[in-house]
Amino acid sequence: MFKKLLIANRGEIACRVIKTARRMGIKTVAVYSDADAQALFVRMADEAVRLGPPPAAESYLRADEIIRITKEVGAEAIHPGYGFLSENAGFSRACDEAGIAFVGPKPHTIEAMGSKARAKQLMGEAGVPMLPGYQGEDQSTDTFRAEAERIGYPVLLKAAAGGGGKGMRIVNEEKDLEGELESAKREAVSAFGDDRFIVEKFLGAPRHVEIQIFGDTHGNVVHLFERDCSVQRRYQKVIEEAPAPNLPDHVRAEFHRAAVEAGKAVDYVGAGTVEFLYDGDEGVYFMEMNTRLQVEHPVTEEITGLDLVEWQLRVAYGEEIPLRQDEIEPQGHAVEARLYAEDPEENYLPQIGRLTRFEFGDDDGILRLDTGVTPGDTITPFYDPMIAKVITYGSNRAEAVDALASALSAADIGGLVTNRDFLVRILRHPEFREAPPTTKFLTDHDLASGAKDISDAVLVAAAITYASEGRPLDRALGFRMNGPAEASVTLVRDRKPATVRLLDRDGGWSAEIDGEETSVRVSGSGEAFVITDGEEAVDVEWGWSDGHAVFLIASGETIRVPLFDPFSEAGAADAAAAALSSPMPATVTGVMVSEGDEVEAGQPLMTLEAMKMETVIKAPEAGRVTAVHFKKGDSAAKGAQLLDIEA
Repeated sequence: MFKKLLIANRGEIACRVIKTARRMGIKTVAVYSDADAQALFVRMADEAVRLGPPPAAESYLRADEIIRITKEVGAEAIHPGYGFLSENAGFSRACDEAGIAFVGPKPHTIEAMGSKARAKQLMGEAGVPMLPGYQGEDQSTDTFRAEAERIGYPVLLKAAAGGGGKGMRIVNEEKDLEGELESAKREAVSAFGDDRFIVEKFLGAPRHVEIQIFGDTHGNVVHLFERDCSVQRRYQKVIEEAPAPNLPDHVRAEFHRAAVEAGKAVDYVGAGTVEFLYDGDEGVYFMEMNTRLQVEHPVTEEITGLDLVEWQLRVAYGEEIPLRQDEIEPQGHAVEARLYAEDPEENYLPQIGRLTRFEFGDDDGILRLDTGVTPGDTITPFYDPMIAKVITYGSNRAEAVDALASALSAADIGGLVTNRDFLVRILRHPEFREAPPTTKFLTDHDLASGAKDISDAVLVAAAITYASEGRPLDRALGFRMNGPAEASVTLVRDRKPATVRLLDRDGGWSAEIDGEETSVRVSGSGEAFVITDGEEAVDVEWGWSDGHAVFLIASGETIRVPLFDPFSEAGAADAAAAALSSPMPATVTGVMVSEGDEVEAGQPLMTLEAMKMETVIKAPEAGRVTAVHFKKGDSAAKGAQLLDIEA
């Protein structure tokens, strides 16, 4: 077996690989960018070597530098994880030429399956059922327009080298095709360095079922059963589970057979995933093959009891697959949720900042947490904002889903906004629990917001949390000469400002809301406290503010109370100006207007990229562009004014 392994990745997957390598007695080498110098995976590895500045193109995508470091430290193999160089045939080939084992498929397999266009062509020739589409070499807009007309709208544009939902657009009408294609190409170039696209018929509400396969250099290919990944947002998987619920036996068997045959057809070596769309009846359509370990591989490990990273390393070393097909049996059910630093109530805007609290309890021993962060770590704008994969196992689906919902709701997470409550709402939704949802589930059900009413007690709790920096019973609010300690905080309720005045008289609290006194009682200690107002009680576990809102963790859910911002509330002109500011630290990827241009309301003006996602800044109203403050390639700070428009 290998003595030393270099991991050409970061974050959660780097930590995951290190754990298995350590158990197998393999020393590990981490490579890192400046943004990750203090990251958990760097601390876990036996050795760590700097790659370069934070941008991936200057660090984690530098294949030549990674190979140089591998030779320098004496590592015999490279594990690419997922993303970055994991499906780069040139990198796999360079490893072979350098005498380094690449823990993944051979270059010719990656080339065949790494391009969605080539993969569809090969699978079509092999008789795998396909959706109507176009994957030709002619990439002109006119050709895409003609092919979309032939296929029939709606159609789906997909980056040929894509994955993870990047570079994908639904186009419902011909008039939208050119703009969506240009936007998708920019995103694809940034994410994959490749602007080639395919177009295919868009199915409105299929299920997304994928099969885990494994091959070795001795000609063996097996499947490790299937996963259902239908709960998606913008083609990014949110909830994954194994096995796929409620599949007819003959359909399940056909999935397995087709996936194994697909693997054999391309001489597959290592871990791979064959992805299908299923229409819920008899229709099974090949979508793509991912020639790497998937983000959601833990649910397969949970139902099979296998370590897929160990299998990867053994196969890369030249060993046979450890088990025959008839020796692999699934047991129970596993569900995984992707916990992200993002704000569902603000259009899933990625969040940047310090994760001050991060703790999950596991009294029953059924929780698995795959993460690359610890309390105190910072989520930066340079990479995907995933904090952790939270996985639970049960003897049946209901048990696993209940356990995951409970684990998430009871978790102690804070310092920045996450999608935790959004995930819990999905897991507890009746339609999800009945199974199986389709890819349209999150389109049909708006679960981004909890839509909680802000009562007087909640207002007072938010004001106390904000004024006392989250420790209401340990810190004084302030001090006035010859008077009681007091503070005043203006919050927002029902889209209107509400001013809460707090007074602490000899340890007894009182509060006024817009000048009217409210009966309030506070009990507890430190961060945890209870606000009681008449018959209503708000049990606050703790809270914090990001400068724009106060967040209260109460009964396992997050209550958001906006802070009043006189700038954004002052009027239409100020609101329009706010709409033209950068919502987060980002890179300007496109500027579509110049000073003096006349624009219409909703017209795209500028595109930004942060955390591998593109944001389009649109005109909030019709007017004339009076200033453009940034050009393509510039970095914009959060809140920076990007353009000015005169109505």
